[in-house]
Amino acid sequence: MPSDPASRAAWEVAATVTDPEVPVLTIEDLGVLRSVAVDDDGVHVELTPTYSGCPAMDAMRDDVVLALTHAGYDHVDVKLVLSPAWTTDWMSESGKEKLRTYGIQAPSGHAPMREGGPIRLQMAVKCPRCDSLNTRELARFGSTSCKALYECRDCLEPFDYFKVL
Repeated sequence: MPSDPASRAAWEVAATVTDPEVPVLTIEDLGVLRSVAVDDDGVHVELTPTYSGCPAMDAMRDDVVLALTHAGYDHVDVKLVLSPAWTTDWMSESGKEKLRTYGIQAPSGHAPMREGGPIRLQMAVKCPRCDSLNTRELARFGSTSCKALYECRDCLEPFDYFKVL
């Protein structure tokens, strides 16, 4: 969050925008909202997509512009920033809890190191409904590319798992 009061106020407005694919998460919860700065030219916002082809980014950008203009900011510039690449490590703990409550298992662990080092393996994904570890992956891609489709073998419910990226 920015340290100057004007940018912090604009951040707080932008942070209310929700993810169009998972409406219980704000873009701040998701870690997609990277920076907000206010200067004489207006408000400058940087968003980092969860992956470079994320179809929700156009909606997020438009919603940020709408929220800030509705709050009285005249000129809003939203830029998509691809570097550094988004990681599930940027998600807030409250965002992960919101996901679980919504029925999507939040990513567990941390993103693998990008430059060498050990590769962590996912041993089990906990069911967000009954907390069972007796689950299995049904499809590598779920309702969106950043999620996988799982099934709980105990409660027999299917659920999305937000992949560790």
